[in-house]
Amino acid sequence: MSDSPDRLKPIHILLVEDNPGDVRLTREVLKEGKIYNTLSVVTDGEEAISFLKKQEKFANATVPDLILLDLNLPKKDGREVLFEIKSDPDLMTIPVIVLTTSAAEQDILNMYAHHANCYIMKPVDFNQFTNIIRSIENFWLMVVKLPNHRKS
Repeated sequence: MSDSPDRLKPIHILLVEDNPGDVRLTREVLKEGKIYNTLSVVTDGEEAISFLKKQEKFANATVPDLILLDLNLPKKDGREVLFEIKSDPDLMTIPVIVLTTSAAEQDILNMYAHHANCYIMKPVDFNQFTNIIRSIENFWLMVVKLPNHRKS
């Protein structure tokens, strides 16, 4: 691990997920991971946009380095959330990983057309889900150089 000042700050991940089991498992896997990270969780699309735009109860939220986005969310679905993120000049460079149960080809095409950084199908098997989260950590947090959205 590098000793650069950026590396000493935790990677901040925003998980947009309404399934408590998936939230719990994601939190556990990332807590046991190799990369120092913090995880914020919102459970619907409206909260996700409020968090990202630092509105209302999220006025002091940290801009995430990475977003894990489910598609099937209450209030505002993940498709709408992605479109808003990628249409906003202040948010568009935050990498968004779509992590969903949808295998619909139209969803896959639409998400990439609207600049999702990757599309991953959530497995229902516990061990496979754990492996997916570890793979995300290994690639997105260890290999990829993420943009810095934090004000110094």
